[in-house]
Amino acid sequence: MASCLGHFLRARRQATPLSKVGLPPVGRRRTPGLRRDEVAVLAGVSVDYYTRLEQGRETRPSEQVVNALAEALDLDGEATQHLHDLARPKKHRRAFPGHADQVNPKVLQLMAKWEDYPSAIVNNRLDVLARNALASALFQGMEHADNLLRLMFLNPASRDFFLDWEEDALSLVAHLRAMWGTEPDVSSLVAFVEELSAASGEFGEMWARHDVRAKTHHSIEIRHRWIGEVTFWHETFSIDSAPGQRLFVGIPEAGSPSEHALAQLYLRTTAER
Repeated sequence: MASCLGHFLRARRQATPLSKVGLPPVGRRRTPGLRRDEVAVLAGVSVDYYTRLEQGRETRPSEQVVNALAEALDLDGEATQHLHDLARPKKHRRAFPGHADQVNPKVLQLMAKWEDYPSAIVNNRLDVLARNALASALFQGMEHADNLLRLMFLNPASRDFFLDWEEDALSLVAHLRAMWGTEPDVSSLVAFVEELSAASGEFGEMWARHDVRAKTHHSIEIRHRWIGEVTFWHETFSIDSAPGQRLFVGIPEAGSPSEHALAQLYLRTTAER
């Protein structure tokens, strides 16, 4: 049975086109991406050894081999680190029950001060633990807004709300994969992934890609029912005092129509209180 390392290698191999690693196209291929023998040649290992890695019969490759595989599959820095973590899994860190989802009041106070920026705090499953007033206004009335992935995949309205739905969905799934890390036996995460996979074929397909992207920072475009289309830069910060918690912040360009629209939304929200 394939290991986490094997699943990752197979998924990334199948997602890597020949052109990306400098190989010429060779006739019609029955499967997407690279073949096992091609990865083995690029990484400088035997086909048998690479096959055993994918099948889970070899689970402790050397650091040199891991680096060679990362180069062969053209992995970025974050995916390369993830590959190293899979090859050398860290010991499970003991969690502290009852505290993982508690948000520090000082962090809430800080977030509330950012009146111009929609911000939210999430945990490893992307449950929304807290929002400031502007973020609450943005997602007001949206079903499944208590979890970013459920919102994205289980709420049909999300496809109109997020103008680049597929890219934003891929980013969230890759973020969850990074949060999953090397501990796939965590029961809450397993159940969560199974729930989403059963409810959404698109989530299952994206999850199977094994994309890894914890450092989320890109532009997001939404269409809000009150203020129309808004664009903002999306950045994510780890909260060191609460491992597993992250702070999402949306930052509109200074002086832009989006900044003005968000300001109008905030004023409307405060007026209704």
